[in-house]
Amino acid sequence: MAPLSEEARARRSHATYGYEAGARGRRGEAETPSGGEAEVLSEPATVLAPAGTAERTVTFDLGVTTVRALNSELHAPTATSYEVLRPQGAHAIAAGVHAPLTIDVRGHAGYYCAGMNDGGLITVQGNVGTGVAENMMSGVVRVRGDASQSAGATAHGGLLVIEGSASMRCGISMKGVDIVVGGDIGPMSAFMAQAGRLVVCGDAGDGLGDSIYEARIYVRGTVAGLGADCVEKDLRAEHRAELAELLTAAGIDPVGEYAPERFRRYGSARRLYHFAAGNSAAY
Repeated sequence: MAPLSEEARARRSHATYGYEAGARGRRGEAETPSGGEAEVLSEPATVLAPAGTAERTVTFDLGVTTVRALNSELHAPTATSYEVLRPQGAHAIAAGVHAPLTIDVRGHAGYYCAGMNDGGLITVQGNVGTGVAENMMSGVVRVRGDASQSAGATAHGGLLVIEGSASMRCGISMKGVDIVVGGDIGPMSAFMAQAGRLVVCGDAGDGLGDSIYEARIYVRGTVAGLGADCVEKDLRAEHRAELAELLTAAGIDPVGEYAPERFRRYGSARRLYHFAAGNSAAY
């Protein structure tokens, strides 16, 4: 991913765009059939660290302890920062976090890493398996490598950054999350995506946005094929502005090859909102 300029670093540190630890949910917007904007998520509310939480870092070595022990600690934390060593592809690492914790996973993780995250700032220094950040509510999940299928599935809020590429069904049934992928995404991504934004800095596989509702998709590269009821839309000034914010929040400087005008926007044609027998072949 492109490095941040000094100006971009300043913008990012100033706002963090509502994803910071302690911000639960965020205000999202979706286009209405009339062309206006409709609020789809609630205002952020503060998520406080549990009483008695110490400003210190605790290290868990999964070569000698269990994921159950790690997650039990994260669900009733005694510290604000955690480091996970030798994850060795274990499943459900840092699942169910509901406090503004900083968690650094030093290696590859398996299925459902950071699932149901609600306020945590979770970084994986490697690849992740199926369902990273599944059903996330708020916070930030960053994957330094690649992600398997169904990344960010059903997630309601927060920011998921995948610095590498993501496999099929990225953002399936997303409900308000923002997902930024530095590489490519596989087929059937954003399937039935209801709200939120998906930004792809590389290429997108076939069936993009199939049966999409009101999520917005931005792709810089080529799209192998659009799914049912997904169409290309105009990239207006407000979309370029929000795209620049999303890229900056993800750590990508929105200039040069990553300038917003190099992206194309996709969304719902709204032809499948109501069942019609004549459209049965499109479902």
